[in-house]
Amino acid sequence: MSSSPSTARVILLAGPSGSGKSSLAARTGLPVLHLDDFYKEADDPTLPQLAHGAGTDWDSALSWDADAAVTAIGTLCATGSASVPEYDIASSSITGEIHVELTGSPLFVAEGIFAADITDRCRELGLLADTLCLRGRPAVTAWRRFRRDLAEGRKSVTVLLRRGWRLMRGERAIVARQTALGAYPCGQDEALRRITALPLSAPRGADRPTDIPVDA
Repeated sequence: MSSSPSTARVILLAGPSGSGKSSLAARTGLPVLHLDDFYKEADDPTLPQLAHGAGTDWDSALSWDADAAVTAIGTLCATGSASVPEYDIASSSITGEIHVELTGSPLFVAEGIFAADITDRCRELGLLADTLCLRGRPAVTAWRRFRRDLAEGRKSVTVLLRRGWRLMRGERAIVARQTALGAYPCGQDEALRRITALPLSAPRGADRPTDIPVDA
């Protein structure tokens, strides 16, 4: 940990799997940090399990390293660059490292299904510009998610169908949870308008956060 003036702020973009977070993040034209790269590896003993021994619950926030994500966000805000893991979902493992550069941008997007979980921490550190939760029709989200996961070979078809049915049934609860964590629920077009309207400088009093986590 170290104290450093913040040079950028983060827009946390949450929402159910398949809600369009990655495509919206790309539409903003801002630098993007993909929070899926902070999943734990398959051999991590702290991974949460599904009921009845059905495998790892990758939709639980306990399957994700929130501390590492906040550290990376703090480093980006303080220095404008950070090295983060490169994660392969199909093998549930870290396969390398990615270097993220803000290239002078005062804002960047951190997108992922657990983004809302770190809203309070980013706000307390003075790093937060906004938190948004994409919402839509559960059936549309489910179809988009299945096509993506199948095309990318993320898991077996059986696993994708089982997970997809569970997530579709629980989508409204997922959005409600993320809203309770401080995310603003909206569709993609409204989210883009809200991001575009953000000021490019931090509010007074928020530009010198204390104890920003920075990579050693």
